[in-house]
Amino acid sequence: MSHILIVEDEKNLGKTLSSYLTGLGHTCQWADHPRVAMEYFNEKKPDVVLMDIGLPEITGLELAQKMRKKSNFVLLFLSAYNDPETKLAGLEIGADDYITKPFALKELTLRLEKILKFQKIQAELPEEIKVGKLKIYFKSYRLVDAEDNEINLGQKECAILQLLFKNQNKVISREQIIDEIWGEEAYPSSRTVDNYIVGLRRFCDSDKSGQMAIESIRGVGYKLALKGN
Repeated sequence: MSHILIVEDEKNLGKTLSSYLTGLGHTCQWADHPRVAMEYFNEKKPDVVLMDIGLPEITGLELAQKMRKKSNFVLLFLSAYNDPETKLAGLEIGADDYITKPFALKELTLRLEKILKFQKIQAELPEEIKVGKLKIYFKSYRLVDAEDNEINLGQKECAILQLLFKNQNKVISREQIIDEIWGEEAYPSSRTVDNYIVGLRRFCDSDKSGQMAIESIRGVGYKLALKGN
């Protein structure tokens, strides 16, 4: 179970989230003002922050940036703003997910469970993985390609690569990727998976020796092939 800080100025939602997540076994603290949230964050260093964007005095985006400079934590934005620019700004800060209001409590739970499961697996992996000229740093969400270019990964990209790596030389279906990464309540299309694979494949292909490659299995999904394994 996690230690969760809920930053939400809408009192009914803040109380509901705190009561619901506490009932699931998490330790929760609800703050309805950025100043109170920052004080609690500095004192307790929570594992997870559920951050509303429309806060008084400063935005949730600004508050999250301040928190990010102090420690690592799971960050989920909860927002009534559904425009692409706001979502992109949240993801650039390093948000693990962005949930648009109104949302079902079950959806929030499933997304949080996926993220925490991903982080648990991530913690078991080495700090640096080298394959040929390629380097993978799952814990810091980044790659270094064969030409020493650093590539920052979003949470979903990192989770997909991690799933393929943990199942190297095995075929993983698109449906399995969707279920493992997004969950049943937030199904994207198969095209969404394919779009993420494009960037990961570009990284693999930078090493012309072909030590690591993402192969398409027609009508099924993908396989991460490692030479010698």
